[in-house]
Amino acid sequence: MSLTLILGGARSGKSGYAQKLAQETSLPVTVIATAEARDPEMLDRIARHRAERPATWQTVEEPRQLAEVLVREAGPRKCLVVDCLTLWLNNWLDEMHSQRYPAAKERLMATLPKLPGEIILVANEVGLGVVPLGELSRRFVDEAGWLNQAIGQMADDVVFVAAGLPLKLKATPRHDPYSD
Repeated sequence: MSLTLILGGARSGKSGYAQKLAQETSLPVTVIATAEARDPEMLDRIARHRAERPATWQTVEEPRQLAEVLVREAGPRKCLVVDCLTLWLNNWLDEMHSQRYPAAKERLMATLPKLPGEIILVANEVGLGVVPLGELSRRFVDEAGWLNQAIGQMADDVVFVAAGLPLKLKATPRHDPYSD
């Protein structure tokens, strides 16, 4: 199993970089899309992302039950791309104060180290700008930062993308089991 976290700002090129890494695996790819089409602009974004993916890739749309879908879709000779963790977190925004989000996050964190295959996670790095004014916005930035830190600690590789250029923050040398 290999776990890669790709971070970056909006329109930084992180999804494109994730696609490039997935293609380089030469494995069957499944994209787990977490966006919910709540308005026409988001519908356009979702359509653009679909059009940019190779036609042979599978897509599973799952806005909340991420751990469960990862378990169902992962395999030793498969590559999964989750695009993106920040939208997944946003889908839980209205339940940040309930126990449902912490339970979902806990399931995700327990699931990730056990998954077979190649796992590529995409997330926004939202803590680089000004501190948001509203309590809910600050809570979202805090939760996104904590989620990225936790996954970054367990990931084999962490890449920050800015202006379409990848900067490796963490790289773990590993043996390629498919080359034997």
